[in-house]
Amino acid sequence: MNQLPANTGWLWVKQGFGYFRRRPMEFSSMFLGYLFLMLIVGFVPILGQILAFVFLPLFTLAFMQACREIDQGKPVHPRLLLYGFRSPQAAKLMQLGVLYLVAAMVALGSSFLIDDGVFWQAITGQIQLNAKTVEDTNMIGAMFFSFLVYIPALIAFWFAGPLIAWQEMPLLKAIFYSFFASVRSWRVFVVYGLSWFVVGGLLPMFFSALIAAITGNPNFIILIMMPFSMVLNIILYCSFYPSYVSVFGQPADNAESTMS
Repeated sequence: MNQLPANTGWLWVKQGFGYFRRRPMEFSSMFLGYLFLMLIVGFVPILGQILAFVFLPLFTLAFMQACREIDQGKPVHPRLLLYGFRSPQAAKLMQLGVLYLVAAMVALGSSFLIDDGVFWQAITGQIQLNAKTVEDTNMIGAMFFSFLVYIPALIAFWFAGPLIAWQEMPLLKAIFYSFFASVRSWRVFVVYGLSWFVVGGLLPMFFSALIAAITGNPNFIILIMMPFSMVLNIILYCSFYPSYVSVFGQPADNAESTMS
């Protein structure tokens, strides 16, 4: 595992954009395919929400594999979206997805300590989220507390998927290595998080305000911001691959793509 300077976090964001810029149509097709599959899965009551978490490591790995294919000079096909499902490690990746779900439920459940369950009810659709709900409760504090509770799981899972798929690590060993690699590079992740706060948070807000000032048409704002948001999400997925390579190096040649 490599020791990295803090500004590497910003470089991950730039490299993620670089991957997208080289294959924008292919990545967009993959992402739209991902949204379509999640839409279909979402039609299944209760189980659909569970499967969305269970399948998340497999879909995340697909975007990372697409970046790897670009580095190898290979074409990127939309069918790479199913790369994780065809991996010999697919069962372990789905087990990792189950742990994603458990960690998310624990983090959301912890919000009861702050706002007596208002945030939980809003997330699960039991109450309508509006300005009065936010003002009359400490839901903002509950959201922040839930995020803090989820951070240990986030860093434990960050590299676990590719370590399972490309280095064939057992599930718990991959989580162990991911956790300590992330802690060791904590300065990098702070910069990475701040970079995404600016690029994925402040920048869209600025453009929304600018569009609103120019057009005064909220429908036009949505029309512009939806593709912008999609591109940012794709760049986020693409930035996962350089984060892995920076810490663990290029995947071994024997971890071949199932598309070759």
